[in-house]
Amino acid sequence: MTMPLTPLRLGTRGSPLALAQAHAVRDALLAAHGWDPEMISIHPITTDGDRVQDRALAEIGGKALWTKELDRALAHGAIDFSVHSMKDVETLRPAEITLAAMLPREDVHDRLIGAETLAALPIGAVVGTSAPRRKAQLLRARPDLHIILFRGNVATRLARLADGEAQATLLAAAGLNRLGQSQVGHDMPFETMLPAPSQAAVGIETLSESRLVRGWLEAINHLPTWLCVGAERAFLAGLAADCHSPVAALAELDGGAIRLRGEILAEDGSETVAGELMLDTPEDGATLAAHLLAQASPALRARFGA
Repeated sequence: MTMPLTPLRLGTRGSPLALAQAHAVRDALLAAHGWDPEMISIHPITTDGDRVQDRALAEIGGKALWTKELDRALAHGAIDFSVHSMKDVETLRPAEITLAAMLPREDVHDRLIGAETLAALPIGAVVGTSAPRRKAQLLRARPDLHIILFRGNVATRLARLADGEAQATLLAAAGLNRLGQSQVGHDMPFETMLPAPSQAAVGIETLSESRLVRGWLEAINHLPTWLCVGAERAFLAGLAADCHSPVAALAELDGGAIRLRGEILAEDGSETVAGELMLDTPEDGATLAAHLLAQASPALRARFGA
């Protein structure tokens, strides 16, 4: 395949985790194509989601806060491709931008930090999280818990926990592992805390018209991750969910099919509708969304655009 005439510019958020993911993408591309290290430069870009840390994501613009500056840099030619945590990427993306590849998925568990299990937390314990899904799942299991807003990067949230603002918090195992902190926390069982759709997956986007860049990126695409995350994103799109909507999903390859588990929850954990389907294609994930919505109460359906 043709080599780049000039170094490729990889755009990323500037947090330690985002930079670790960007370096993983860079290393994968260098290895796949046998390029010298100077063929890819990393360009950190600050997003609105990074700037505003004192409010829930849903209150200040949703997932687009993580992507719009990187999208703008792509459109203006400031970067050649961008790396994202797929969990933070909207299900509806601009037509001029293409998701070209995903790295192999990391550990999809959530980790509880501050206690070994939820049962070990005292009555009325304070738990910090900013995710509606985690809040709903926590309250489903322990209605007595007091949930407070915890936003910021991994180090910020761990520092707030150490300062005593809460007795426990939850972080993605994938992020901790990528930061070299795999020993931190305790994995939550999927029966208690099914992960967010696309959790632990890293995606790479470029302009749809950039055929050369798309070809270079496709060389590092991990097909099992691509298929499973695609099913989870189709499930999410079928729900017409937004950042206020507690949703969980996990797809895994099972022989020649995709096994998709999903659940939708009331914000206070008082109602959960869960199910699973075997899918022939990722797009069939929307079928599970329809099944769950059909079983939900009118109040819960209203949270999902139904």
